[in-house]
Amino acid sequence: MPVPPSALRRPTLLIVGCGDVGLRVLHLLKGRWRLLALSSSPARLPALRAAGAVPLLGNLDQPATLARLAGLADAVLHLAPPASAGQDDLRTAALLQALARCPRVRRLVYASTTGVYGDAGGERFDETRPPRPATDRAQRRVAAEARVRCFGRQHGVAVSLLRIPGIYAPDRAGGDPRERLRRGTPVLEPEDDVFTNHIHADDLARACVAALHRGLPQRVLHVCDDSELTMGDYFDLVAALSGLPRPPRISRAKAREQMSPLQLSFWSESRRLDNRRLKQELRLRLRYPTVREGLAALKSPAGA
Repeated sequence: MPVPPSALRRPTLLIVGCGDVGLRVLHLLKGRWRLLALSSSPARLPALRAAGAVPLLGNLDQPATLARLAGLADAVLHLAPPASAGQDDLRTAALLQALARCPRVRRLVYASTTGVYGDAGGERFDETRPPRPATDRAQRRVAAEARVRCFGRQHGVAVSLLRIPGIYAPDRAGGDPRERLRRGTPVLEPEDDVFTNHIHADDLARACVAALHRGLPQRVLHVCDDSELTMGDYFDLVAALSGLPRPPRISRAKAREQMSPLQLSFWSESRRLDNRRLKQELRLRLRYPTVREGLAALKSPAGA
């Protein structure tokens, strides 16, 4: 008996905010899904097409340009950040409003941030900890999470909220930690230092794909590796692996004199994240379980 065409139809995925991580997802899903990628930049469209996606021109800050998204996709991967001001995420609001006009989406994966927790004093915790955002930047993410969850409940969409820490990869624009060492950016002295969390960009892309296939409805997941390092120890490791000088150490009091409010906000939050849901529910085996494996590709300054 011939297989009906509907059974052969590939699911359609819309990626919103298709930057570095989105391109890695395209590479993983090319040929398996029909891929759409939203961009506000006409100059980006050829690169998205070359990566295997059907590019769509639209701007989350201009809701009228999103009308064509209604009814296009079975699943959405929302990687776009909020705007840089305010306490709400009107970009996510505009996207969800467009999708709701013709409900077809059955699964939505939203890339949030672990910054929603604020400072935990270095405590280790899982996803049941309630958010306590300490900045407007984090509050916008909390607002976006609430909007996405509400959309899921109202329209029967399985929502996965991925709370993501620092993303790194030697081949990632803006994600190569050696650049900070080359600039001589200081870190805190050990007694003032904070725990940070990390995920390699490739493992993040794989987690996005796993959530599209296996994410439980309305579920929060920590997408981080197994590392438990302070920020200073992390950059000391980068220095040792790459042959660059270790970063200078300064006190927190000195940091308040030298650093911007944005930099200080990252130096004021310390936490260690439990990632068992990522491994057990998504069944994701990390390719880079710690930053040591992820940074193994670093080369000496002469070869960088």
